[in-house]
Amino acid sequence: MDETQPLMQLNPLEARILGALIEKAVTTPDYYPLTVNALLAACNQKNNRNPVMSLDEPTLSTGLYSLQEKRLLEFYSGATARVLKYRERLTDELGLAPDERAVICELLLRGPQTPGELRNRAARLHPFEAIEEVQATLARLAARESGALVTELPRLPGQKENRFTHLLGDLPAEPEAGSAECPPPAALAAVIEDASRTAALEERLAQLEEQMAALREQLSVLQEHFDAFRAQFE
Repeated sequence: MDETQPLMQLNPLEARILGALIEKAVTTPDYYPLTVNALLAACNQKNNRNPVMSLDEPTLSTGLYSLQEKRLLEFYSGATARVLKYRERLTDELGLAPDERAVICELLLRGPQTPGELRNRAARLHPFEAIEEVQATLARLAARESGALVTELPRLPGQKENRFTHLLGDLPAEPEAGSAECPPPAALAAVIEDASRTAALEERLAQLEEQMAALREQLSVLQEHFDAFRAQFE
């Protein structure tokens, strides 16, 4: 198997949703699974995210639906729950150990990173005592018999370490030289555009259904009036 071939075809929106769910399951277990509102806030966080996103609920719903279709997400509704809550199934599907889960989560949320960056940023999810532990985790993820989950990328100018990225979707585009911020991936822009178009169509469909319901009601009233009028001559 080609080590650069994505094991799962996650788009940037799906990757952000799964990363946010994995993160919150570890850092805020008392509030997990997450409601739609909580998940939307988690996806749009400005800290621990790259790129920073500004998703709306229709776009989020598009990602939730596609992940359910891929069986990587499920909704939860307990006896006392008033709203649907969502939890990820990626961790169980891949059989990730806690250290592997922490690394995959950070790569999903922030994109390619060096082992040193991963050690610092994943500390809130799993304690790595030394950078060698991160490197060992990356090595295991890259050598899995069922298919590599990470791969090493070429070193960027000015950096001492190579970066690693997950293999759960398309490989990331290289950042432009001198760019202060990482722009949203083109794939994400396409997903958001499609979601916006879908939301507009759904809104239009809802309006048409309301108009049809009103017409049916008017027709029913007219039929009653006609029947009453005809009854006068019988």
